[in-house]
Amino acid sequence: MQAITIEDRQLVPREVADPVPGEGEVLVDVTAAGVNRADVSQRQGHYPPPPGASELPGLECAGVIGAVGPGVTEHHVGERVAALLSGGGYAERVAVPVGQLLPVPAGLSVQESAALPEVACTVWSNVVDRDRLRKGQTLLVHGGGSGIGTFAIQLGKALGATVVATARAGKHDRLRALGADLVIDYTETDFVTATKDFTGGAGANVVLDIVGAKYLARNIDVLAPNGRITVIGFQGGRTAELDLVALMAKRGSVSSTSLRARPPADKARIVSGVRRDVWPLVEAGAVKPVIHTTMPLAAAADAHRLMESSDHLGKILLLP
Repeated sequence: MQAITIEDRQLVPREVADPVPGEGEVLVDVTAAGVNRADVSQRQGHYPPPPGASELPGLECAGVIGAVGPGVTEHHVGERVAALLSGGGYAERVAVPVGQLLPVPAGLSVQESAALPEVACTVWSNVVDRDRLRKGQTLLVHGGGSGIGTFAIQLGKALGATVVATARAGKHDRLRALGADLVIDYTETDFVTATKDFTGGAGANVVLDIVGAKYLARNIDVLAPNGRITVIGFQGGRTAELDLVALMAKRGSVSSTSLRARPPADKARIVSGVRRDVWPLVEAGAVKPVIHTTMPLAAAADAHRLMESSDHLGKILLLP
């Protein structure tokens, strides 16, 4: 099959052997695969796959089941699915544990569905499962124009929260259309001051942060009492000084999570939660995949360059 390999930190199209589904797995013929910032980190040598995972990049896809492995009875050849992956999505076929499969939502194409698994599982597992965002609270989303950001804005609004997002000025209209109540140009405006002014001094109950070290102190400053900060990326650095007194004064918490290396049972639990809580919102049209562009699989290097430029809004998909 055709796949994209990583060689000397470059993405190279190659012919590789087809994967074989193992016990409790299915083989998915890939219609589309999502591009994520984690794929860029892997290519750069900063985010290796967990033990036993495919060395190929790609953390989500959608397609049609082409074969089922031993012990699989609840899925069948020809079924349309979306999938959360530990790797291997940049290829024509990928083996997937059945616990990481999602049905293609009603009203969406298979291709559109490829934009959902990674962002839905990441946002649900942090904003809903860990941070318990509730109706009437304020969610601050950094990187509002990213795939994660565009999904988090919509989910936050669907849950009844006030949503504040940071993004470049050129993305503001689109993010407001997705439901953001306030969008802050982080290159011109201090998000702490703007968020506090907008919330009458209350601040944000939940902060979803892809920046990391650079924003840690200001995230604590913007936090409402009993607020929660979850760091899911480190585009602004990995190491920062933590002012425990400032955090304690807010009775706040800081956590940092990743999805890829979680045990299969935990991933299956998250996927189940997404299917229960998020898929009905997708099927009702309250949450939609936001797709910036599609590219041929062989153009994966161009997709990474676009991702690194941050000029996109929403997801980039690769089409085998």
